[in-house]
Amino acid sequence: MRNAVLIAGAVILTGSAALVTMAPEDQLARAVTEVERLDAMRSRLADSLGVAPAANRATFDALCGRVGQEAGKIGEANGWVVGQQAVRYRNPVNMADKEATRFVHLLAADPSIQGLWIHTEMNGKPGMRYIRRIEVKESCMPCHGSWATRPEFIKAGYPRDRAYDFEVGEIRGVYSVFIPEAK
Repeated sequence: MRNAVLIAGAVILTGSAALVTMAPEDQLARAVTEVERLDAMRSRLADSLGVAPAANRATFDALCGRVGQEAGKIGEANGWVVGQQAVRYRNPVNMADKEATRFVHLLAADPSIQGLWIHTEMNGKPGMRYIRRIEVKESCMPCHGSWATRPEFIKAGYPRDRAYDFEVGEIRGVYSVFIPEAK
């Protein structure tokens, strides 16, 4: 179990899973487990591509597309809102909301923080939200490295792309899981 610290209303995780009591503990633990599984899948897929993978639409679909689809499935299966959010996003659908933006900056400032829980509201519904960092791997660099060297399919498909000029190890964005409070 990771160490948990309360800072500005957030439970900061610095190790594996920490549980808080604002939502059923089994759901909180399951959310952390599902996000860790999702990130392990992302890492496995990225590692399978090698250090300098072909930066084409097929590679993009095989990695980023699959992770996004799996996040959606996790949300549907559990009645949660699950996704990836970023301040420097490629797809506007993944633009970090105000709350996620605040925590992206917190996570970027302190690499020892893996994730955090906060009691919050989403669309007027109270619940718990888990935010967990997503870090850039070497295999991410063909699409998230230099602005000038981004693949043509990204330049054409995402004319307002902001997801470039990252460094390996930098925070790319976050996984976000919102668990509505049970009635």
